[in-house]
Amino acid sequence: MNVSISNWHLSSKLLVIAVAMFGFGYAMVPIYRAICEFTGIGIMTERDEDAAAFARNTQVDTSRRVMVEFDANSRGSWQFRPKVPAVSVHPGELVTVVYELVSTETRPTVGQAIPSYAPEGSGKFFRKLECFCFKQQALAPNETREFPVVFVIDPKLPADVGTITLSYTFFEVGGQGVKTVAPAGPAQVGG
Repeated sequence: MNVSISNWHLSSKLLVIAVAMFGFGYAMVPIYRAICEFTGIGIMTERDEDAAAFARNTQVDTSRRVMVEFDANSRGSWQFRPKVPAVSVHPGELVTVVYELVSTETRPTVGQAIPSYAPEGSGKFFRKLECFCFKQQALAPNETREFPVVFVIDPKLPADVGTITLSYTFFEVGGQGVKTVAPAGPAQVGG
């Protein structure tokens, strides 16, 4: 009888642990999103609907220059790189840079680029009008594509920030059906 009671206690404890682990696993997605949003890293990029109007109505600060460095990493069978490693820009100036993505797979793939910014907090001053990171990208076997990133640095960027690093990690999105995607054309700005 003593053994039966201790088995019941152990089973109860294990059940509580299993329920707690399930609850923790369920809560991880919103917790992860909140942490990523707070730190500005690893978040899924949403289109900045106000960026085009912001770029049209912002004065260029010609008294200041900011160095913007570009970095690219890939997780999967891709070669991924910016066409230029860095540009020097005036805050408020509209800038276009191009990233090249090469699929080395013999099968169609779907991927997503996730941006991160350094120094911490500089992402909110990096306003993108056009970016391949806004949606998943489907590539045919051995396809090479070029993707523009059109952006403006907000003149409200703190004066002590002289360099911003924009780093993308491009990774394969598992379980996604490959849809035909038209090649990206030149970015249309304004309107």
